[in-house]
Amino acid sequence: MTTELHDTPHDGLEAVADLVSHTTTQGIPTLCAPRQGEITAGLFFRVGRADETLATAGITHLVEHLALHRLGLTDLHYNGATANTYTLFHVTGSEEDVVAHLNSVCASLRDLPLERLETEKEILRTEAAGRGAGPSQLPLWRYGAQGYGLSSYRELGTWGLTADQVRDWAATHFTRDNAVLWLTSDHVPEGLDLTLPAGTRMPAPAPTSALPVTPAYIHGEDGQVVFSSVVRRSTAAVLFADVLGRALFQDLRQEGGYSYSAEADYTARDADFATITAYADSLPKKQDAVAGGFVDALARLRARRIEQAELDSARSRALKQYDTPELGAALLPSYALNLLQGDPIRSPEETRAELNAVNLADLREVGRETWDNGLLQVPGRGADWAGFTVAPQFSTDTVTGTHHQALESDEVTLVIGAEGVMLRTPRGVVTVRYDACSAMTVRPDGARALTGHDGFSITVEPTLYRGVTPERIAAIDAAVPAAAHVPMPARDPDEIPQPRERETTAEKRPRVQGRQVAVWLAITVAVVWGLTVLLCTVQELQAPNTSAGFIRVMWMSEFLLIWLASRVRKWAARQEN
Repeated sequence: MTTELHDTPHDGLEAVADLVSHTTTQGIPTLCAPRQGEITAGLFFRVGRADETLATAGITHLVEHLALHRLGLTDLHYNGATANTYTLFHVTGSEEDVVAHLNSVCASLRDLPLERLETEKEILRTEAAGRGAGPSQLPLWRYGAQGYGLSSYRELGTWGLTADQVRDWAATHFTRDNAVLWLTSDHVPEGLDLTLPAGTRMPAPAPTSALPVTPAYIHGEDGQVVFSSVVRRSTAAVLFADVLGRALFQDLRQEGGYSYSAEADYTARDADFATITAYADSLPKKQDAVAGGFVDALARLRARRIEQAELDSARSRALKQYDTPELGAALLPSYALNLLQGDPIRSPEETRAELNAVNLADLREVGRETWDNGLLQVPGRGADWAGFTVAPQFSTDTVTGTHHQALESDEVTLVIGAEGVMLRTPRGVVTVRYDACSAMTVRPDGARALTGHDGFSITVEPTLYRGVTPERIAAIDAAVPAAAHVPMPARDPDEIPQPRERETTAEKRPRVQGRQVAVWLAITVAVVWGLTVLLCTVQELQAPNTSAGFIRVMWMSEFLLIWLASRVRKWAARQEN
């Protein structure tokens, strides 16, 4: 099949008419820009993780795997990728290779090899387990268990998705009207058959919010400090992310020696907003220093102390990418993605002009916005001292219902009501309402784990609470929408939790009182000895032959007692938690 390339662009492509040609291929918008050597082609679809629900999380990734299965083993360089808002199939090879690959992908999308469904589910679970550390928790805390927050979760849908669900998802989201094709060639190769069902262009998911106040912080794993902020999309924000990354690298690695990796990046979220993410690693002994240096770097940039040299350096690096040979081919994927998502398409000349127009005031404004909308993940101590507010740890909503005492502690109660479930603890309550339940895992032994849209979760283990009968579990099942049910496999008997010996308030009180006595005793000794040292110091200074060494030893002993009192206080606080 020969497709004529149009000279008159559309959909905002006028700005890049001298770099990119366009046409349609079986109804799919197609962008072309030549490059020497083999052809690289990419087929974008406007569907990704953020379009799913927690109960179906992984369905897009599953379609991607199934679409590539029939290609089998080959020396051809190809792959697929599922991101928050798009899915990409890409391939590099000769014209014949590209045609065969894309034809196979589209044929599979029209008729998925669903006999492979259970195998591909298991492959995705294995792939997730092999990634090591879990995904970042910042999206969960910012957006909740929906939309852009789903990138914080494992692909829960790989347990319960049915063939009909996967087939329907492909038929409604992997359509010709929801796709854009790009090729590093001056023409569309003969023989392409990208026939796909008609559909609609899917808008970007609307952002949700689970974070009432910013800047905020959460506690995270040892060894890493992570920061994210949502800012308005702009060229100034792109440069600010570069300046921030360089500042972190200089402060935390080159000067402080606290981190090996310290960096920041800018990623578009939708047509209007982007996410700036910064990261630094650390050894456990250095993590407080890293957190402090991290906050100091952010505060410096926010407080308008950005140097002209920093801006000039970031601008120079950004401009260099437009000196690339065969620039049209290099920018082709970004132009195709912008077209797919309805984002503005700017020519290199327009972008260069925007880069050159950015001034220090623009960067400082982005710095303020970045700080104001920030979410910080820190190990160890919190970040209240830096002006951050701890993210909500408990629910503001409550429900009424039957009370089920925890078998391990008389201070914990599970409430199962007509509107939701609630866990009451000494520190606060956690509530998941049935009408705001993103997913509920269902175990044959009766266990249920409910996750609300806000990200709060409650696990109902009948073995750990008094009176959680099959009838109470059935009431939960009936109240949670069927679309949120996620069937899980049976557990081995030794995996079902059993209650430890119950600790009553009466049993716990002596230990609490003992810890309090230890804290007050340590503080009292430090205070009394401190007064003694102060008195001795005054007397020694009035003596005819003052002994500086004696005074130094006395005060060193006092500082040691203060340090010990501080350690005892921290130990007692950890025991309380």
